[in-house]
Amino acid sequence: MKLITKGFSLLLSSLTLIGLSPLAEGKATFQPITEETGTTITAQRQMSTLPINQLPREAQITINLIYKGGPFPYRQDGTIFRNREKRLPPAPVGYYREYTVPTPGSPNRGARRLVTGQGNEIYYTGDHYRSFVRVQ
Repeated sequence: MKLITKGFSLLLSSLTLIGLSPLAEGKATFQPITEETGTTITAQRQMSTLPINQLPREAQITINLIYKGGPFPYRQDGTIFRNREKRLPPAPVGYYREYTVPTPGSPNRGARRLVTGQGNEIYYTGDHYRSFVRVQ
């Protein structure tokens, strides 16, 4: 148990050193997610939001790559995200695109992703689409 506590403290210290506030100190806010239907915007549901500076560093780097248009490290980056899990607001196929957030030490793409929408919204998942936060 002492080793786990020490490891957790080291992780929090490392996050602080690279300029990220540990999530334990930050508070997630809630912002209505909307669905655009023609010219009418209707409330969809509440989703937690997270400032970009509280995302993992790799997610911040991936967002910068998205804004620059690449180049992306994985061939799947920029492909259509179909929202099969229905965790994001409903939208036509092709509205969402997905991008890999590299996971240090993972032998494959890992579970972390960013999903962007045509309305310039960005969502982050650290658990392979089981849950999302909207990036502010």
